[in-house]
Amino acid sequence: MAHLLRGKQAGVQRDFSAGLDPQLFAIDEVARYGINSQISALAYDPVQSLLAVGTNDTQFGGGQVYVFGQSRVSVVLPLPRKSSVKSIHFVTDKLVCVDSKNEISVFSLETSRILSTHTPPGSVTALLTDPTLDFALVGLQNGEIVAYDLDRQHPAPLRIPNLWRQQYPKSRLTSVVTLAFHPRDIGSLLIGYNAGAVIYSFKVDKATKFFQYELPPGAPGGDSDPTASSVRRYPRLTQAIWHPTGTFLLTGHEDLSLVAWDSKDGRKLLARTIQNTKLDEPGSAAVIQGATPGIFALKSPLFRMAWCSKENPDDTGLLIAGGTPTTSIEKGLTFVDLGQTPIYATSSWQILSQYFEKPKRQHTLPTPPNAEVVDFCLIPRRSPHYAVSHDPIAVVALLGSGELVTLSFPSGHAINPTNHLHVSLSYVHPFISRIDVAFVERTRWLGMVENRSKGPPILKGGAESKRSMMRYANRNVLQAAHADGTVRMWDIGHGDEIENQSTIQIDMARAVGRSDSVDFSKMSMAGATGELAVGLRTGEVAIFRWGHNKDYGKEIRHVEARGFGLESIKDRTEPSVKEGLLPLTLFQGQVSVTALKMSDVGFAAAGFQQGTLVVIDLRGPAVIYQAGLDELASQSKRGSFRRSNSHTQANAEWPACIEFGVMTLEGEDYSSILLFVGTNLGRLATFKLLPDSHGGYSVKFVGSSAMGDRIITIAPIDAELGDPAEATQTAVAGLREGRKINGVVLIVATSGVKIFRPPAAKGAHKTFEDVFCDSAAVVRYQAAGYALLGLFGDGTAKTYSIPALKQIASAKVDHILDVRRLSEAVVTPTGDIVGWTGPSEVALLNVWGTGSDLTRSLDKLFNVEALIPPRPTISNVQWMTGTLHVTPADMDALIGGPNRPPSKRMIEQRRAEEEQQRATKRSATAGSSSGEKEDEGYWAYMQRQMQERTQNLNIMGDSMDKVEESSSNWADDVNKFVSKQKKKAVMGFVGSKLGF
Repeated sequence: MAHLLRGKQAGVQRDFSAGLDPQLFAIDEVARYGINSQISALAYDPVQSLLAVGTNDTQFGGGQVYVFGQSRVSVVLPLPRKSSVKSIHFVTDKLVCVDSKNEISVFSLETSRILSTHTPPGSVTALLTDPTLDFALVGLQNGEIVAYDLDRQHPAPLRIPNLWRQQYPKSRLTSVVTLAFHPRDIGSLLIGYNAGAVIYSFKVDKATKFFQYELPPGAPGGDSDPTASSVRRYPRLTQAIWHPTGTFLLTGHEDLSLVAWDSKDGRKLLARTIQNTKLDEPGSAAVIQGATPGIFALKSPLFRMAWCSKENPDDTGLLIAGGTPTTSIEKGLTFVDLGQTPIYATSSWQILSQYFEKPKRQHTLPTPPNAEVVDFCLIPRRSPHYAVSHDPIAVVALLGSGELVTLSFPSGHAINPTNHLHVSLSYVHPFISRIDVAFVERTRWLGMVENRSKGPPILKGGAESKRSMMRYANRNVLQAAHADGTVRMWDIGHGDEIENQSTIQIDMARAVGRSDSVDFSKMSMAGATGELAVGLRTGEVAIFRWGHNKDYGKEIRHVEARGFGLESIKDRTEPSVKEGLLPLTLFQGQVSVTALKMSDVGFAAAGFQQGTLVVIDLRGPAVIYQAGLDELASQSKRGSFRRSNSHTQANAEWPACIEFGVMTLEGEDYSSILLFVGTNLGRLATFKLLPDSHGGYSVKFVGSSAMGDRIITIAPIDAELGDPAEATQTAVAGLREGRKINGVVLIVATSGVKIFRPPAAKGAHKTFEDVFCDSAAVVRYQAAGYALLGLFGDGTAKTYSIPALKQIASAKVDHILDVRRLSEAVVTPTGDIVGWTGPSEVALLNVWGTGSDLTRSLDKLFNVEALIPPRPTISNVQWMTGTLHVTPADMDALIGGPNRPPSKRMIEQRRAEEEQQRATKRSATAGSSSGEKEDEGYWAYMQRQMQERTQNLNIMGDSMDKVEESSSNWADDVNKFVSKQKKKAVMGFVGSKLGF
C-alpha cells in the first residue's frame, strides 16, 4: 500500500510508468568497445590494409584476435580454446594464429569464421608464412620443422630434421626460435636455433651454411660482464633476420650482441651492440652509454628487431626494440640507419665491415617515460614482402604495460590515433582513466566534425555492414579521458548506423599549461551546444567551445590574461586543429573537482573537495558565484546543514552531484532557472539563477533538504507530463513568456530514492533494502512512459515506477559488467547502460531489449580486388652466375609433394589470368568475332590460341624477309653511291693534272 500513497505525497497525480510492463525489461548486449585483455601480439596486412591484435588469457577476458579496418570496421575472432595469443600471421585470405597451448588456428577473412585447427607434434616455438604460399612452416622445440597445408587444412609431407644436431651431434637440446624465407629466393630458408643459425636450401634439400657466434677468452661480448670474459662463450641466439636483398643476415643473441654475417660464404663481418662494436675481439673495452662508470649496468633484452628498407631495397636500416641500458633516461625504439648497401661484387671485406660498424646515423624513436617497447608492428606502404618491412610509413609499438604507441617512421614523431585507428584501440592508446556519456542532439553532433591536419590513413581496408538508422534519436557521445592528458569523444551509437563516425580530441594538458599531473576527475558535455567542461584532481576546470582556430598552423605563446575569476586560454589551442573544440577559459581551483555540470543554457557549475561551489556564466565568461557549503548553514532557514546529523561537523562535506532545471518552487507562482547541488553527506541545496540589472545573472540560495547518504543522481521532472524539467534552451526561452512548469525533483542516494517539490523536504521516499545503488537515471521507453533505472552492488539492474517507486523488473548484469566499477557506469535517458567489463573495455547495454547476447560482427574484411604483388626474385646477374630460380609454384610441389592438386588460390589465380587474357583479346578483335569467342570451350580456346600464335609467327617471318630484302637493297644503293663518288674523285684528280 505504501507505493499507492507516494504519488500523493510527492505532489504528482499521474502514473508516468503505467505503460511499462515487466516483460519489456530485458538486457540486450548491443556493442563492445576496447580491448578485453592485455595485448600480446600484433600483425599488419599491407595488401588488405588491416591490423590484427591478439590478447592474453587473463581474469578479465580470454585470448582472442581483433581485426580492425577503416573507420569502425571491426571483427573479433575468438580462439577455440581458452588460451593466450602468441603470434598472428596474415596469409592472403586467411589469418593464422598460434596460441599458448601450441594450437594453430586458421580463420577465414572472407567469412570471419574459423576454418581449421591443428596441433603439431610438439611445442610450437616459431611459425612462418608467406603471402605467395599456401603453407605454414612450424618450428618445434625439438629442433624439427613441419609444414601445414592451409588450403587443404591438413599436415603437409615436408619435414626438416634438426639440422644443427646433425652438424653438431654433441650440442645440447636445440630448438627452433625463428624462421625466415630469403627475401628474393624463396627456395632458401633461414633457421634460427638457440645455438646458431642455418641456411637450408629447398633445392638441394640440405643445409648449405652454418653460423655460430663464438666469443674467445678476453672478448667483452654484448653484456660486458667481466666475470665471464675469461672463458670461451657461445651466446644463445634469440633472433635471425635477412638483409632485404639477402646479401647479409643478422643474428641477435642473449648477451645483446648483433652479429652481421655474409650469407654467401658464411663469414662473420662484425659483432656489435647498439652502443659498441668489435665485441668479439679480445682486449676491447665496451663503453655503455647511460651507465655509471665502474658499475655493471643491466640492459633490457632484445625483444625484437627488423631489417627495414626504403623504396630502394638496398637502402636499409635496423629497427630494434630493447638492448638499451635500463638506467637510460630516453626510452623507445632504436633505429640504425645503415644507408645504401655496398655493391657486394666490388666491395672489400673492410668496406662491408664498416657498413655495419659506422652507420649513416642512429637515433631513438621516443616512447613515453619509463615505458619499455616489447614488440612492434611496421606499417608498409604497399608490399607484403621483405618480411613486411619494406618502405614503412609508421610503426605501432607495444609497451610492456599493454599500451600502444604509434610513431612515424623513421622520424619517430608521435601519431595521433584520432581518426587513424579504430576507436577500440584508443582504449589502450594510452589507457583510459575515466569515461562519461553525453546525450547530444543529432543535428548538433552531425555538425561537429573536427578538421585537424593529419597524415595518410593507416587502415583503409574492410567495409562496414549495413545497420538500421535512428534519424530522430539523440546520440550517445562518449568522452574518454586518457593518461596522456587528452580527452577523445565519439558516438558509440544505439547499435544503429552511425552517421558521424569521426572522433574529436581536446588536449587538457596543453590547456592547463603542463604535461604532468593531469589527473582527470570529472567531465560534462552539453547536449545542445556541444560545450565541454573538464575538471582535474588538482583543481583546474577548463571549458572548451566549438569554433575555428584563427591561428591555425602557428605556435602562439601563452599570454596570461585573467578577469572575472577566470583565465583566458584561447591561445593554447593546438596549432594542428583548424576547427574543433577549442579551449575557452580556465578556473584555477586548489583541490580536486568532485562534481561538474555543463548546462545547455550557458552556465557551468563545479564543486570542489573543500566544499566550494563555483558557478560560471559563459556569456562573459565570468564567475558569478563562489561560496563554501558551510556558509549556507547561516542562510538556511531550517538550518539543515547544521542540525540534520550529529556527525556533520566531524565529516567534510562537498558537492557530489549537480543538475540544472527549470520549474516553480514551492510557495512561488513563477518558474525560474534552478541549480540543484547534492553532497556526499546526502544534502540537497537549491539555488536560483536570476537576471540582474546589468544583463548578467546572480545566484541565490533558496533552501536545502537531507537524504542521509551520498547523492548520485538528481532528476528534475515535470509533474504534469513526466518529461524531464531540465534547463533546456526551449524551457529557458519560455520563461520570458511567463510559462510555468510544475515540477518535482527525484533524488537518488546510495541507500534510497526521494521525490519532492523543492526546496522543501516533504515528499515520497523509498529505501533500498540490503544493497547500495551505484548509478541511476530516469529512462524512457518510447511512448510507454518513464521509470527509474538503477545499477546496484549485487550486480543487478532494477527499474522502479514513477512516482510510486514500485519495482517493475530486475535483471542480472554482473556476467557482463565489472561489479567493482558499477559506480563508473553511465545510464542514458533511452535506457542504455555504458559500463566497464575490464580495465580497457566497455559494453553498451539496453534494458528495453529481448535478452539477446552480443551478435557477431557482419563487417567485411577481405577485398578480392586487392591483389598481392609479385614476390621479389633473384637478379639477372645471380641467374647468369648459376643461381637456381625457385618460384612459389615450385615450392608448392616441394612442400606439398608432387601429387598435391592445385590449391584454390592457384586455380583462382590461373582463372583470373585466363579471363584477363580473354578480355584483352576480345577488346582487340572485331565485334562479330568477339561474340563467338565468348561461347567457345576450353579446347577450342587452346586451338585458337595455337592458330593465332602460328599466324603471328608467320607474320613475323614475313616481316623478317621484308627486313632482309630492304637491307639488301640499302646495301646495293650504298655500294653504287660509293662507286660513283670514287669515280668522280679519280676523274677530278686526272683533270687537275692535265690542266682541265
